[in-house]
Amino acid sequence: MAAADHTDEDDELFVLTAAMLTPERFPGVLGDDYPAACAHLGLTPLTDGYGLMFGQDGSGARWTVATTDAAMVACALAAWDCGLEYELAPDEDTLAASLPGWPLPVAVSVPGIPAPHDPVDETAGPALTPPDVSVWGPPQRRLGADEIAARWYEWRDQLMPTATQETDAETESTPETEPEADSAAAPVEQEQREAPAPGQDAEEAEEAEAAPPDPAEDETPATPAAAPVTPAEAPAASHEAAPRPSISHGGIRRALQGAEEYLRTPPPPGRVRTTGGSLRADGPGWSLVARADDVAFVLLDEAPGEVLPVGRGPALPPLLEALGKLASAPS
Repeated sequence: MAAADHTDEDDELFVLTAAMLTPERFPGVLGDDYPAACAHLGLTPLTDGYGLMFGQDGSGARWTVATTDAAMVACALAAWDCGLEYELAPDEDTLAASLPGWPLPVAVSVPGIPAPHDPVDETAGPALTPPDVSVWGPPQRRLGADEIAARWYEWRDQLMPTATQETDAETESTPETEPEADSAAAPVEQEQREAPAPGQDAEEAEEAEAAPPDPAEDETPATPAAAPVTPAEAPAASHEAAPRPSISHGGIRRALQGAEEYLRTPPPPGRVRTTGGSLRADGPGWSLVARADDVAFVLLDEAPGEVLPVGRGPALPPLLEALGKLASAPS
């Protein structure tokens, strides 16, 4: 397809992969919500969204092409998922932008043409680049959450290997284990290998024994990193009571409170959404990935590379159910 006039003679784009950019589905690495993701690419948010195509021109240069024919890109993705061939060739009048570089990691290339490289075209502007996975920040946190959502059961089995998917309040989970290597979530994998500080578990146990008993605590399963907070309790919890001993990081409670706040004040489109069967919510400094009938995981800017589980009990299911309804509500 002729993507744009990238160069005088190498303007044919060989599409390697694609992604959706709609209020319901977009690469989280681009932003916390759909308008932010569009702004990252210099696009105007459209109700029907865009399709993104990542490819190379005849010289091997990387290009990201946005088309308003989002339905065609969705069909291509569905066909590829089934192992079928589908040629992406949108009409010229649907091409919204042609941007140098790729904002996401792309692991394949076109045989027979030069290796992928940024275009030598000063008029095209700065090239898009994937986030540097050797550091940790909002893009890397969202990239890690994308990976967990896409491979939910693999990550869940490794982080909480013996936990079940029952909704019973007495279901318990075991300490998290090390995930397998994956290039899309390298920071998560690297940090999971680091051992906790010596004596950390013992100190938390002593604090738990010294704390006054909480009636709700008896009904909440212990998890390695978090205990759920009911929407009604969340705003007052940080002021009226000390964090429950099973919450090892204060950012978890803050993330749950931020997600609960979305139920009172609807966020921008895409801030809460479903992706690949997983519920996804993002906020300032945090990302939450969950399944409506299962546990949740939280990633934080302030906890580089850590994946923090939130155990299931009487509090988490209502919150996830309400967020699911919010995600499915018309924008």
